[in-house]
Amino acid sequence: MTSVQGTAVDIPTEDGTADAYLARPADGLPHPGVLLYQDAYGLRPHLRSMADRLAAAGYTVLVPNVFYRHGRAPVFDLPEFIGPEALPDLWTRIGPVMQSLTPELSDRDAGAYLRWLEDSPLVADGPVAVTGYCMGARLALRTAGAFPERVAAAAGFHGGRLATEDPDSPHLVAEHVRAELYFGHADNDPSLPEEQIERLEAALTAAGVRHRCEVYPDAPHGYTQADTASYQKEGDERHWEALLDLLSRTL
Repeated sequence: MTSVQGTAVDIPTEDGTADAYLARPADGLPHPGVLLYQDAYGLRPHLRSMADRLAAAGYTVLVPNVFYRHGRAPVFDLPEFIGPEALPDLWTRIGPVMQSLTPELSDRDAGAYLRWLEDSPLVADGPVAVTGYCMGARLALRTAGAFPERVAAAAGFHGGRLATEDPDSPHLVAEHVRAELYFGHADNDPSLPEEQIERLEAALTAAGVRHRCEVYPDAPHGYTQADTASYQKEGDERHWEALLDLLSRTL
């Protein structure tokens, strides 16, 4: 593990400026790039700590505020620990913001994030990896499909609505994906029922995508997020093992 430096950066997009957090080894050298997509609660201290952990393993990690059209992070006034009592009011505010980030907008933003990584002297030449949590898992899959030449690996953890019957469902990008994929599903997750898990697996297999999809037993939706009541230590540790293994083999 190496020492880490974290800084705030701004990323120009077609629709404005996305604020972001950049974590990297403190040696000043270029390292393989990783794009880390937030969960619905947004860019906050816990997401920065996750980026720092990846940076300590030897990667340059960019965590954009994907809700930048609604303001700089923190977009929502979050408690230090997100417990059940905070959820009703919080989701009243989060829901419309999430819905406003359409697939068209998120794909356009992904291009800006990837260009920034490609242009940064702190990122090694070559393709990058993408990882995402909750809604970020959908963004990771879409990014792998929209930019197959730039993404070598993509992972998603406790993702929801990955394979719906909607015409713009994320799983429909499978035919374009060249990256190796890994998904760690939450057990008994209402946002990803069994039929969606099966639909995602079928789409990836039919498209010939290198992938592994696993269901983490007894892991609730949000199991990696230590600042929430959904955190599960066993699932989180398994997620880190799977993610670091994927990155070491593909970058």
